[in-house]
Amino acid sequence: MAIQVVLGATLQCSFGVAPSTLVVLPKGLPVMDGGPLAATIMDFAPIANIPPFGLCTSIANPTVAAATAAALGVLTPMPCIPVTMAPWFPGSPAVLINNFPALNNSCKCMCAWAGVISILNPGQFTVQIP
Repeated sequence: MAIQVVLGATLQCSFGVAPSTLVVLPKGLPVMDGGPLAATIMDFAPIANIPPFGLCTSIANPTVAAATAAALGVLTPMPCIPVTMAPWFPGSPAVLINNFPALNNSCKCMCAWAGVISILNPGQFTVQIP
């Protein structure tokens, strides 16, 4: 079984150089799992829910591409600004929070700059969901 993800979960982007922390904003009827607010697949907004991952190393990111070109082809990481345009997937359709599937620790979120954001630490370890 997967583990429910909550506010404070540790995230990592495949092109980020540092981990980040999931922010879950209270909306609708707040649901708490083991203390912190429970997350849903709709907690994917850049900056508001998914803060930056330090520096970005993806050449698909225009700022990284420009800096790399200016450095004559030497990969030059630039500040990360996540660009997530779709919800986390697949979620847990058997558990709904405010009519959205709950977010579990096996979910992924895609960044427009080709990064895959995954959950390193769900923020709690007592609530399991299918």
